[in-house]
Amino acid sequence: MSIMEPIKILGLSPGALEISNAARKTLATANLVVGGKRLLAACQDAISPKNCATLPITGPLPPIIDTIRKAAKVGDSVVVLADGDPLFFGIGKRLGEDLGRENIVVEPNISTMQLAAARLKLPWQKMDFVSLHGRDDFAPLYAALVRADLIAVFTDKENTPAEIARALLERGADCFAMTVLEDLGSPEEQIRPLALPDTWGMEFSDLNLVILERLYPPEIELTLGIPDHFYLHQKNLITKLPVRATGLAHLNVEPDSTVWDLGAGCGSVSIEASHLARRGRVFAVERHKTRAAMIRENIRRTGAWLVDTVLGAMPDSLEGLPEPDRIFIGGGLGGESNQKTSLLAVACDRLKPRGRMVVHCILLDSLHEAKDHFQKLGWHFGVTQLQASATDSLAGDLRFKAQNPVFVLWAEKP
Repeated sequence: MSIMEPIKILGLSPGALEISNAARKTLATANLVVGGKRLLAACQDAISPKNCATLPITGPLPPIIDTIRKAAKVGDSVVVLADGDPLFFGIGKRLGEDLGRENIVVEPNISTMQLAAARLKLPWQKMDFVSLHGRDDFAPLYAALVRADLIAVFTDKENTPAEIARALLERGADCFAMTVLEDLGSPEEQIRPLALPDTWGMEFSDLNLVILERLYPPEIELTLGIPDHFYLHQKNLITKLPVRATGLAHLNVEPDSTVWDLGAGCGSVSIEASHLARRGRVFAVERHKTRAAMIRENIRRTGAWLVDTVLGAMPDSLEGLPEPDRIFIGGGLGGESNQKTSLLAVACDRLKPRGRMVVHCILLDSLHEAKDHFQKLGWHFGVTQLQASATDSLAGDLRFKAQNPVFVLWAEKP
């Protein structure tokens, strides 16, 4: 095993990029200094031009990390510059993973987040942190909106404060206040509390941080077993609570699961699945516009911001969705026999290996077609027949009113 010279990762103070005396000594003996152009410029007078080369981070990290590794293996002193705390959404994590934590030495500085909390006088031990750097979706942000009252969002040139505000407004998440902190720690520092609609068309410094603070809780607490009458729905077009609970239990949703709810109706299964898939993604697919609108309203009422509503006919509307770990089919097996088979075939094909599927059937034909399909595929499956009765008022007393029997068919993909 070859010996590697320890790589020193230096955190500079946010904004001002001031260099401590200890950091100056480290830089004075460096053979290679790596960092963003802004950080290299701030350290120029501390770097020996005769004995030290500089490497700006301007593109993909793998070739840069290879250069760092090669230099350290031949005994060169390598210094990597970072802004604030290198291990808080910084390059320190990546270098530790690729080069081994035993081969890095970290000298942290005050983090941007710490500085922001001080400016806003906010305790931040229970704050949630989301980085949208390089992302083309806001799934981590939506997940944080569900679980946290205080959220810090690290942005980039595409995922700007205005884009974050737009995403919140599209979801109906106007229960959050936004503060944008720009150029923290520098003479150009600016702190702006903004109404979400006011961000439209606004320009922001590239160096910005967004803080979201919940103003009031959702109308309905997001949990398992929400009463049926709390959901906005068309008459009887809802997976009733006892059947919903059984279906979700068989679905076995995990925290990181990607879930498809096909024929979502009013979205009750999607919404309660999102309570379980707190770090995952949930897609409620519905072809009727009115019902899709009801799903969005139920998302707003419960604060289930993790749920994406997909309006469209199946299976075509599934084409662009990420591969699922769990699929629930509650209202998608109606219609002609060939349509049912087509949807099942697509769903089974797209489900990840070791994934689970649950199909709720009321009609015997649907049950037999789904069962036969899983049998042909050689999947392990089972059926639970469920008929619940709920209390109902009658003659000043209570009686039990039977709900429709439902076949809960579950299957596991090998």
